[in-house]
Amino acid sequence: MRAFSSDGLEALLSAITVCGADPESPAWRDLARVVDTAARADPAVTRLRPPDATGEPPAVASTRRQLALELHVLAAHDTATRYALAQWLHRHADPTRTPPDATPAPAPAPAPAETVNVIGGDSVLHGPTVQARDIHGGIHFHPPAPAPPSRHPVPRQLPPVAARFIGREADRRGLNLLRAGRPAHSAQVLVVSGLAGVGKTTLATHWLYEHADSFPDGQLYADLGGRATDGEPGPTSPAVVLEAFLVALGASSVPAGIAQRSALWRSLTSGLRLAVLLDSAFTAAQVRPLLIGAPTGLTVVTSRTNLTGLRVDGASVHRLEGLSMESAVELLAVGGGTRVAREPAAAREVVRLCGRLPLTVALASAQLALRPHHSVSALAESLSVGQGAADTLRVDGEAVMRTALDMSYEILPDESRALYRRMGLLPADRHDLSLLTALAADGEGARDTGHASDIAVHALVEANLLEETGPTTYRFHDLVRPHARRLGEELEDPGRQERTLRCFVDWCLATAAAAEHILTPSHRLPGHDLPAGTVSPAPLDGPEDALAWLDTYRNGLMGAVRHSAEVGWDFSCWRLTDLIWPLFLRLRPSEMGIEAHRLGLDAARRSGSRQGEGRMLTSGAIGLRNAGRYPEATDWYRQALEMATADHDVRQQAQALSGLGHIGLLAHRLDDARDHFEHALRLRESIGYRRGAALSRRRLGETALAGGDLATAAEQLRRAGTELDALGETYEATRVLALLGHVLDRAGDSEGGVGLLRECLTRFRAGDARSEHGEARCLEWLGEAAESRGDHAESIRHYEAARELFRRLSPEDAQRLDDRLRQP
Repeated sequence: MRAFSSDGLEALLSAITVCGADPESPAWRDLARVVDTAARADPAVTRLRPPDATGEPPAVASTRRQLALELHVLAAHDTATRYALAQWLHRHADPTRTPPDATPAPAPAPAPAETVNVIGGDSVLHGPTVQARDIHGGIHFHPPAPAPPSRHPVPRQLPPVAARFIGREADRRGLNLLRAGRPAHSAQVLVVSGLAGVGKTTLATHWLYEHADSFPDGQLYADLGGRATDGEPGPTSPAVVLEAFLVALGASSVPAGIAQRSALWRSLTSGLRLAVLLDSAFTAAQVRPLLIGAPTGLTVVTSRTNLTGLRVDGASVHRLEGLSMESAVELLAVGGGTRVAREPAAAREVVRLCGRLPLTVALASAQLALRPHHSVSALAESLSVGQGAADTLRVDGEAVMRTALDMSYEILPDESRALYRRMGLLPADRHDLSLLTALAADGEGARDTGHASDIAVHALVEANLLEETGPTTYRFHDLVRPHARRLGEELEDPGRQERTLRCFVDWCLATAAAAEHILTPSHRLPGHDLPAGTVSPAPLDGPEDALAWLDTYRNGLMGAVRHSAEVGWDFSCWRLTDLIWPLFLRLRPSEMGIEAHRLGLDAARRSGSRQGEGRMLTSGAIGLRNAGRYPEATDWYRQALEMATADHDVRQQAQALSGLGHIGLLAHRLDDARDHFEHALRLRESIGYRRGAALSRRRLGETALAGGDLATAAEQLRRAGTELDALGETYEATRVLALLGHVLDRAGDSEGGVGLLRECLTRFRAGDARSEHGEARCLEWLGEAAESRGDHAESIRHYEAARELFRRLSPEDAQRLDDRLRQP
């Protein structure tokens, strides 16, 4: 752009004079931003920042003239000032208006008739012409003011919004809060990140349309994830985007270099209230040259990665998750219609298999719309096989979700791709950093891979392929996991696959052994210690941490048991089932426990381990008993008793007898139960097994309670509690103490009984004795205590809390409490 001429100075002074008549006008406020831009080249110009209307008119006029002159001079050699000033004049100069402090020229008097000049014939006048009778003084010719430049159309480039935009109220509020919380004088950048198909572009576009009034100078859009200049798939060059943006803003010429284009971009957008949507960004470096430098604009970036590097530039990141279950079902119903309402369970399963991602749910909805006689259940079944929704749901024959995940995978570093494939092979839904370190170290020799694995994991988290759910805990998205498994099965050779799974099973064994040692040291099976140094276990800091680990990784542990059974790793199968006994004892996943012990029993028999077989029978019978399958549990206990008697294993005999007694107690065969418990007590005392003897006394106390002999029950329970406390058996002692509290309340000592129950409730909720089943039982007994006192409201509160816990732990107990709550 050329430097301003003397005519330009006059036009500038005229525009400043006209606009200065109203210091509250947008033109006057925009001029202050032009001065801020000029101050970057010459800070002294800030003294001339446009004043308000409080000054005396002469001083104001003088300041305006000086401001016009200095801006004119700066514009001659500073590009940023020149372009900022040109944009201001482009929007606000109006040569048809007369400056309010200018004296209007008097209208010319009509010439007398006798002095009229006539030009006729072939005469032609060229240039300025004066026709006058008398002239006094000099004559000055002023060319006419140039016509105002035609204004370039305001760019409105945002993609059209989706016809149906469902949910996302919380996300829109989150973006509003991020926008409102930015510093007043800094440029704002918002990053919306998330997995492919989660709806980042739709949310960002819809939100920007909602705030269109805040950006009267336009909205620009660029797809950064398009194609590179050579036509191959890849990120769009920021130089290409800058060229398009500069042209859209009316730049008459575009510099060749990216640095010059970026500088011109910042100059042109200085002071503009402009929104820019940069879609599908790959890296922070790709985005950085496109950022607006002024606080009046807003840049929104969507990306499958978190673009952590932009945080250095002050960006705020909003991570987008899948739709809520309710919103996803509503989206499914767009194509599914009333079928979705008729099959709510199947609809929720379809949505779960789609990962609650808007893209996949919309594709599933479209399938239902195209096949009006296809049931939702049939769709759920088709999505549950093969590679799942990512491969099944297609647009024009292309598996769009799979393609998107392939692209995310391809841009990962080599180490992250290898880890991604190996993780995909594991039958687990949670991954610990210590496990991932072991997987990354597989086949890498003796070098320390901790740092390398941490970097590999971070890249997966950054790419939103892996979600961090705790300090060292990670999970795949439901749609990502099948993709990782497919790549692992296709790209890892059979030997590597086997080593990966062996590493996983060994890690489960090592960490489960550490958890067993912390939670139930008396359960340890001598002679079956694991080889040292195979795989490092996850670090466990005390009982609560150990139980939390078992709870978090329960599905992965079960997956390791199943895989071991499938490939014939018999020792690992039954040994792992035995080691995770604290999980079955404390958290009561009955069906999982039954399945694991069935697999473990078969594996122990195949391997010829009688100790393993005996442990599987007695522990597995407990799961069958807890599930109400008394005949099968009795059969398992009797098989265990026969084996233990044949092997002269007194401890196992007592265990089997105690189990048979417990089934008798539950069936209210109290004499039978008492005989078995007393027999088990004698055997345990004969071998000095103090813990077992205390547990037998607890069972005898329960039997006395069932028979209404509260005094005997209290005596047996006190003796058992004292012994267990002395042995440091916190969990078992708490169970006995809670039962004693219930007995005391039943015996009329409400204060003492309720006090013990409340103490035990606190213990069961946290610490060494944490147990949801114990917590639920305490709540039920506290409800009974309140009911006996006539406190109906408190009893209902306790019963309802107990029922919620039992719904996950014991449906039979939950049903019993449901029935109780229905009673008037």
